[in-house]
Amino acid sequence: MHALPHPAPARARALHHAAVRERIDSLLEGEDDWVAAMATVVAEMHHAFRAWHWTGFYRAVSPALLVIGPYQGGHGCLRIPFDRGVCGAAARSRRTQLVPDVHAVADHIACSSSTLSEIVVPVLRPDGTVLAVFDVDSDLPAAFDAVDQEHLESLCAMLGARFGG
Repeated sequence: MHALPHPAPARARALHHAAVRERIDSLLEGEDDWVAAMATVVAEMHHAFRAWHWTGFYRAVSPALLVIGPYQGGHGCLRIPFDRGVCGAAARSRRTQLVPDVHAVADHIACSSSTLSEIVVPVLRPDGTVLAVFDVDSDLPAAFDAVDQEHLESLCAMLGARFGG
């Protein structure tokens, strides 16, 4: 597997996302353990994109608190309340947060001082409650776009439906 360089044209990004998703779907075939699924997704996604410097899940352990789950990259924040930061906003609103410049977000939590852009996608259970959020950080500005959002939302919808029951 080759990592997609940054920046890449939208069509190349979409094709690369589709290929990574095929690998993830194949690897998760028959898997019923949520932790194993999160770890597999993180490993595949983190190594597939050169501009992704931190990739991981924060698990919703209560209606107002996220706790770090499987991740790759440097250390992440261990706990994030729903009322703080970009991850908290994704959990609270149940909507993707696409942030081209983290310094423009007043309550951004700087788990790493090198992070410049971020995308956070909620993983929702079938009943609409938050199972987790999928967080990807980059040390490059505006590293994520609508193509990434579309593919990550599809992946997270599948994970929520499959493991949120």
